[in-house]
Amino acid sequence: MKAALITEFSKPLEITNVTEPDTPSDGVLIEVKACGVCRSDWHGWKGTNHVIKLPHVPGHELAGIVVDAGPDCRKFRKGDRVTVPVILGCGECSCCRAGNLTICDDQYVVGFNGWGAFAERVAIPLADANVLKLPDDISDEVAAALGCRTTTSFSAVVDKAAVKPGEVLAVHGCGGVGLSSIMIGAAVGASVIAVDIIDEKLELAKQIGATHVINAAKTNDVGQAIRDLTSGGADASIEALGITDTLHNSLRCLKKLGRHVQIGQPLDDHANPEIPLLETVYYRQLVIMGSRGLPALRFPALFEMISAGRLNIEKLIKTRIALEDAGAALAKMDNHEDIGITLIDRF
Repeated sequence: MKAALITEFSKPLEITNVTEPDTPSDGVLIEVKACGVCRSDWHGWKGTNHVIKLPHVPGHELAGIVVDAGPDCRKFRKGDRVTVPVILGCGECSCCRAGNLTICDDQYVVGFNGWGAFAERVAIPLADANVLKLPDDISDEVAAALGCRTTTSFSAVVDKAAVKPGEVLAVHGCGGVGLSSIMIGAAVGASVIAVDIIDEKLELAKQIGATHVINAAKTNDVGQAIRDLTSGGADASIEALGITDTLHNSLRCLKKLGRHVQIGQPLDDHANPEIPLLETVYYRQLVIMGSRGLPALRFPALFEMISAGRLNIEKLIKTRIALEDAGAALAKMDNHEDIGITLIDRF
């Protein structure tokens, strides 16, 4: 089968023929119809995710058709249209039994622990606990665009921060996951303030529901600007970049008892930032949470929002490419030049 292969970190992907993967005994083999190109893929391509062993096929935001199911897979058959969470839980441990599959100690991360969906076919284990059949009214492209971005954002806005109608949500960073957070925040009735340094991204943020935008490159104190704009601060704030300065802006923009959700993946020095603990967390009694992925059992609630017309995910899809162009799409992320979601839809 054809696949895009990482043979050296930060080097062009090799489009080549590789051996088709075996179907896991407890899993499925999926013919990929659409796959997102995500900043998590970029991290893997840069070599910052040390799980990856070369050569490697990335890709974790996928939708497709089951072409084979293992003997221990009970819920899926050939011909089923499906999508897959990025983080798969074992389904058996105490975390999984409590519904928290994204923090399973034995988790499998699609496109990282094993080969992913920048390919014609991908093998997915642990299917019964994780794989989801797609409703007829949700296209392959929309399902792939949910990927880890929209699902993580749904978890952050709805499940973790529990944003309510009339509250103020600040979103720092308008990449794919930030834009998804903005759209979901608007859908639940919040006033959303979008922050970025690129005007094109801020313009898209306004188009999908942001009520105010702030260009951080042109603002001396983003946290204070949001507190002034909201007469005290945002109720909830999302950091969607994984950058220390953005984290500080997120914490400082919150009102007393505000909720911060960390979505952006911090790396290198950003993984251990200094936090203004006394000024923000202690005196203002803030809550700090993390959001990474969404367990399969919460996907139906997200599907319902889409089917009801409350989320128009297609507005976030800005670029459709062939598999051969996946490497160029990853390279474009080096300088945050990507706008909206890029999908591979031709294999």
